[in-house]
Amino acid sequence: MNQAVSQPIRVVIVEDQRVTRDTLRLLFSGTPGFVCAATFGSVEEALSGGGAAAPDVVLLDIGLPGVPGSIGVASLAELWPQAAILMHTVFEEDGKVFESLCRGAVGYVLKRTPPARLIEAVREAHEGGSPMSPEIARRVVGLFRRFEPQSREPGPLAPQELRVLQLLAEGFGYEEAAAELGVTINTVRSYVRRLYEKLQVHTRSAAVAKALRAGLI
Repeated sequence: MNQAVSQPIRVVIVEDQRVTRDTLRLLFSGTPGFVCAATFGSVEEALSGGGAAAPDVVLLDIGLPGVPGSIGVASLAELWPQAAILMHTVFEEDGKVFESLCRGAVGYVLKRTPPARLIEAVREAHEGGSPMSPEIARRVVGLFRRFEPQSREPGPLAPQELRVLQLLAEGFGYEEAAAELGVTINTVRSYVRRLYEKLQVHTRSAAVAKALRAGLI
């Protein structure tokens, strides 16, 4: 009997620093289950030459020459509507974070993120999650708490699901959450799928925002 072989996750890298771009290309080309579909040095270059790339995930730098990534993310989302766009940058400014997220990015990972965590973040984005470096997640949660009113309506979440949601809000990745809970990463993914289904959301940031508004965390 032939077993179905899962397709590798196709990653496109948009990064102006050649050394960083080549390092990322080698990382994804050399990791089982991933392939680097294309690399570009700017948003403009990606828009003009990326029609055939068909990525699953785009790793997009903010500090680009010409059109910055925080602006160009909207155009790239139109070019590759099937792709999850993940910001990858040294910047932590709140304005850049929210500008990127509002224009279509699904997550925000700092460049000092270790390679193993970056791989997990790209996988998470591909699976419908919204990965964020812990520093960024704390900023997002803090701003939601400051500006979003909280209701006290209880949610239909099991205790373990609430615990996973709290860890996601604190910036834990799936692998880190699994270690914290003493379960497998597939169990965490199962919890997250149920969380998204129960909260009627599709990303980590939307789940955290809805939970905060409802006073669940």
